[in-house]
Amino acid sequence: MSFTRRIGRISVAGAAVGTMVLLAACGGGGSTSGGAGGQQTQANWDERGPIQFISGKDTSNAVPQIIEKWNAQNPDQQVSFIELSDSADEQRNMMIRNYQSKGVDQTVYDMDVVWTAEFAGNQYVEALPDGKFDTSKMLKPAVDASTYFNKLYAVPVTSDGGLLFYRKDWMDAAGITAAPKTLEEVKTVCKQIKEKVPEAKDADCYGGQFQKYEGLTVNVSEAINSAGGSIVKDNKVEVNSPEAQKGLQWISDSFKDGTIPQGAITWKEEESRQAFQDGKLMFLRNWPYVYSKFSATDGSSKVNDKFAVAPLPGVDGPGVSSLGGHSYAVAKFAKNKGTALDFIAFAAAEEQQKMRTSTSALAPTIESLYSDQELVGKYPYLTPLKESIAGAQPRPKVVKYGDVSKAIQDSSYAVLQGQKDPAAATAEMQTKLESLVK
Repeated sequence: MSFTRRIGRISVAGAAVGTMVLLAACGGGGSTSGGAGGQQTQANWDERGPIQFISGKDTSNAVPQIIEKWNAQNPDQQVSFIELSDSADEQRNMMIRNYQSKGVDQTVYDMDVVWTAEFAGNQYVEALPDGKFDTSKMLKPAVDASTYFNKLYAVPVTSDGGLLFYRKDWMDAAGITAAPKTLEEVKTVCKQIKEKVPEAKDADCYGGQFQKYEGLTVNVSEAINSAGGSIVKDNKVEVNSPEAQKGLQWISDSFKDGTIPQGAITWKEEESRQAFQDGKLMFLRNWPYVYSKFSATDGSSKVNDKFAVAPLPGVDGPGVSSLGGHSYAVAKFAKNKGTALDFIAFAAAEEQQKMRTSTSALAPTIESLYSDQELVGKYPYLTPLKESIAGAQPRPKVVKYGDVSKAIQDSSYAVLQGQKDPAAATAEMQTKLESLVK
């Protein structure tokens, strides 16, 4: 473990996750409880004291700044930063295990928006007090994603929509003026660049996130949605359709014909980000946080001043992003929930959101910040990003989301490996999801 003195930052690798849960369990049951064993009592929102903030790997370095600022103002209510791995699946599993052990020390969760229904339905987190948080100035899709049966269970702090990052310098050199609007156009542009730009002859065409984890669910969902299909709509499974098969077929064909490099089957966000940043890709689907990485002037980026951003292309037309983002929730058995509420309000305030966006390129949830001239001047993609988020499709909003996502990954990954064709995969998904979505 590594520690940063000012904020008590603790990095927890995958092998150490179980140890941290056991440590939390040693604290016994908290002053509030519910869910486990059928016991349910009223949350104590007045208790204050030290708390822990649990989050995935902070590639932005914005979280330590926010916590340090809070700690300086609240010496009796210090926040310690428990930093997990960059795997969303590992983060989710640790939070669930903490609930199962009735851990009292883990307090505020940095949750992926897709976990809301699961965490709320299973009472892993508390429903937030009515009227405590004003969400009227926030993006509606972000607030909806943090709500379950009309109750707010988390406060949206960052939002996300997928974007297409591309090598504008290579497109300019090839005489191509407009970013591709369909995935077939992506293939055509890549061929033209290879033919006309010697520097790009060894570069791969397109990258995304195709490792068997949550990112695969995102990329598959976007391909299916952009082909006119859907996975779950209005709590009805409808993935076994020609449209869904067409979306999967494009990914499968692209691995076979080399549009997507074979190595991308192991890529998550960071691996794909690094490939583009090192000058090895022409096009990359990723989240907005990578913008600041690509723009680095310290020598770590080979694409600074050479790339541009566009809306996602789709199979049959403009792309449809999966809705992304993170929100802050209060763990069910945590102590000092009063401090947790105050810290969440502090971290979600406009001042902190603007700082987070300015320093890390993470998209805010406060709508007015998308027209903030200082931010737009630094990150021109904020305007199209707002449109991307407005048109984004949520991943299945179901209580058993973890199982649903795993079923999507299992069937889709088999297609990428050449073990199943898209028709067999969507039929398998349909059967599995119907047993999970009721």
